[in-house]
Formats: sequence, C-alpha cells, structure tokens
Amino acid sequence: MRSWLAYLMEEGYAASSVHRKLSSINAFFRYLKKMGIVQHNPARGIPKPKKPVRLPVFVDEAAARGLYQITENAVQEGDDEFCALRDQLIVTILYETGIRQAELLNLKDSDLDESIGQIKVLGKRNKMRYVPIGREMTQKLQEYIKMRDEQNFHRTSDHLFVTERGKKISKTFVYLKVKSYLSQVTTIKRKSPHVLRHTFATHMLNNGADLNVIKEILGHSSLAATQVYTHNSIEKLKSIHSRMHPRNN
Repeated sequence: MRSWLAYLMEEGYAASSVHRKLSSINAFFRYLKKMGIVQHNPARGIPKPKKPVRLPVFVDEAAARGLYQITENAVQEGDDEFCALRDQLIVTILYETGIRQAELLNLKDSDLDESIGQIKVLGKRNKMRYVPIGREMTQKLQEYIKMRDEQNFHRTSDHLFVTERGKKISKTFVYLKVKSYLSQVTTIKRKSPHVLRHTFATHMLNNGADLNVIKEILGHSSLAATQVYTHNSIEKLKSIHSRMHPRNN
C-alpha cells in the first residue's frame, strides 16, 4: 500500500488526489471487514501525504486604496446614485469588516448599531458576533438607507442591501460586482468576495493587529484557521529582507 502511494506521488498525482484514493480504499476495506471477507484493513493507519499550504489570495494596500477611488468616482459620476452607493458599500464593507459573502447577504437594517459603530453578523452554525465599523462607514450606511427608502420601488425584502426592484441581492450579484471592481485594480486570477476577506485579515495583521482580535472579527472557531494569514505576513517580511539587507544586494 505504501509503495503504491509512493508510486502515485512519483507519477505527479496531487496530494489531494492521493488523499481521495486512500480514503476510498480505506472505506472499501472497512466494508469488507464488516462483511467478514477480510480480517485486516491494509489502508488503516497509513499516513497521508502532506498537502501544500495554500496561501490566501489578497490584494495589496495600493490596490485596496484604488477600490475606494474607483467606487467613489462611480458614486459621483454615475447616473444612478443609489445603485452606485450600494455597490460601493458592498465592496468596502467586505474589505473593512472581513465578513463572509453569505453574512453580507443576510444583513438587515436592525443589525446596524450606529450609536457605537458596529454591525451584528450571523455567521456559520448560527453563531452571532459583533463587528466594528468606522465612522465614515456608519455615515455611508445611514445615507444609503435613507436613499433606499426614498426609492419608488416596492421592497419585498427587509434585508439591508436590495436590487433596484427592492429584492434581496444574490450571491451572483455580489460576486459580479466585486469581480468587476477588482479587475480594475489588480491582475490576480481570483477576484471573489472571499479575496476581500483574505485582504482584510492580511492587512490587519501586517499593520500590527493581534491575531486573536482578527480571529474574533472573522468569526473563526479556532486560532488555527486564522494563523494561515501569518504566512502572508512572513512572505512580506522575507521580501523586504531580501531587498533591504546589504548582504542580499
């Protein structure tokens, strides 16, 4: 069994593919053992090959600043101020808070607490948390809600962000908006809402935020899930070291 796994790796199979094959064989032999056909499971206890660490994809701080400039220009110069402001808030909230796309979609007016500058977020496994927002974001949200309520459409949803017809926005809607704006400031391949979540965490860490604070804001159940962002921070330090240290020049 071990020789076969080694052969697969030598043939260039990805670690994830080898994992699946080993899991399938393990399940098959568990079944045979249960049926009394075999007495031993040769796949049991065999260590799986390590999967390569996939670093979170994020945009740099210059590109993030570009997002604000582009979305603000759209608000100032666009024909439909309501739609432009809504789209701007969708992008900037994802970046400034690190909330998930699903959490953004489910935000309601009642989740916004303007007095102390925070939003209530319902995360995975119905876990509630409170995420701080800045004064400028709070003011923008108040402006958006006022503008939205002055529209002539009949609202069919009590959610914070709605379409021009008053309906709850969809995952596809958010994805396309984020992809459109990110395409204007970065050349990275992945341009999804989750990239903005990764960007939030990476920028927070690079600017000195405590890892436990980031964990609470992101709604991670364990610190291990948040620690993946330290890899990006280390890569940044290595890059600076290689450029700045006199022995590397």
